[in-house]
Amino acid sequence: MTNPLILALDQGTTSTRAILFARDGTAISEAGRPLEQRYPHDGWVEHDAEEIFAASTAVLREAVERSGRSLSEVAAIGITNQRETVVVWDRRSGKPIHNAIVWQDRRTEPLCERLRGEGREGRVTEVTGLLLDPYFSGTKIAWLLDSVPGARAAAEAGDLLAGTMDTWVIWKLTGGRVHATDATNASRTLLYDLRGGGWSAEMSEMLNVPLALMPQVLDCAGDYGATDPAILGAAIPIRGVAGDQQSALMGQGCIRPGEMKATYGTGCFMLLNTGESAPVSKARLLTTVAAQVAGRRTYALEGSIFIAGAAIQWLGQGLGIAGGPQAAEELAAKANDDLGVVLVPAFTGLGAPWWDADARGAIFGLTRDAGLPEIARAAFDACALQTRDLIEAMRSDAPDALAGVPELRIDGGMSRSAWFSQRLADLTGVTVGRATYQEMTALGAALFAGVGAGIYRDVAEAAASRPSTEAYRPKMAEAPRARAYELWRDAVARVRTAG
Repeated sequence: MTNPLILALDQGTTSTRAILFARDGTAISEAGRPLEQRYPHDGWVEHDAEEIFAASTAVLREAVERSGRSLSEVAAIGITNQRETVVVWDRRSGKPIHNAIVWQDRRTEPLCERLRGEGREGRVTEVTGLLLDPYFSGTKIAWLLDSVPGARAAAEAGDLLAGTMDTWVIWKLTGGRVHATDATNASRTLLYDLRGGGWSAEMSEMLNVPLALMPQVLDCAGDYGATDPAILGAAIPIRGVAGDQQSALMGQGCIRPGEMKATYGTGCFMLLNTGESAPVSKARLLTTVAAQVAGRRTYALEGSIFIAGAAIQWLGQGLGIAGGPQAAEELAAKANDDLGVVLVPAFTGLGAPWWDADARGAIFGLTRDAGLPEIARAAFDACALQTRDLIEAMRSDAPDALAGVPELRIDGGMSRSAWFSQRLADLTGVTVGRATYQEMTALGAALFAGVGAGIYRDVAEAAASRPSTEAYRPKMAEAPRARAYELWRDAVARVRTAG
């Protein structure tokens, strides 16, 4: 194939999209479908897994059709997905036994609380790199087996299969021939032995989840079979899979220790590549698989910020600043820095490294001179200062990886702003590399698939296809940067309810 194309499926939380890429990383065409969110009870979030598969096939077909190219030119499919969202289905009928339980769902908090009360969390973190939290897939599977009539008996009889959205879509696309996931998604389940590789019998017993349910764990660039010709019209090899944040890490070209990226959406996910070292975090960050290629696992430290872009949305919805993010940014640019107004946007608690679910938002430093410009500036600054919290935690957990002068590569909605990109560099003290192309998650899946299909020799050649970045270097003097961070840390201490 002279000019092979790679088709990426990005199965996200609010939409399912497909993007067709050329070998050089150029996006040729795309298609998308929104995804309905279901909220059956307070704190519960579900998706219809059948809807997800129908949308996946539709956008894969449509992306190729819009390109005007032939299916025969598509060398491989790469899949990336919302992590931790899980479904259990009947292996014979192919029907889910219940809606998929989404990563945001909190229904398994009682189980997590019981296990924490038994003193299990330390061992969980040692084995899996994760915390005991409903966020992860393992407790969701346990809930399904215990709550759906007949499910546990069916699981023990070998009649059920489980998996995250990548596994479900692969199983369906291949006509039920392949039940597999990749190491990045496996590492988010609470059932995976992070350092040993493979499913953990110890965690299986702790959560009461039979490992017979679980898929085979493969490389991010590997052989996941081929699509059933009846589904897309041709048998297209599936050669790449990764969870969305690890896929974005690849799309950003962060393949070496010390390279890190942050994706700014409603919240923010930040990952630092730590190479073959899997540090045990003392700052309550997560340790996760960054990638597995040719059987070699590399790791990452991950921190999540609950509220990033959502703080900017709040300026409009909560304070009535009309005109959207652009208007909020223009207002923020007029603020008087000397007033020291600080916003802690703990609307749904604080994420890493604090993990304080009961903390609530607050504004500090208001004087008669302060107004909407200062509050708007504080909302943008909160995103940057929370990022610095994560950088400092990562520097503490992995000093060797962050020994030099780091660069933070960014993508997502807020990264489209040159003003915010510069503010982020100023308040963190690190160089910020803003991607000129934003769809890093889909691109990463395409690059992994390209390695798996032999389009690229290795991960390094694939990463060289990523788009260029615009560099923003810190311009703020150290004294005002230190003062801003001191005010921030003081404000966070005031809203925290734990520790």
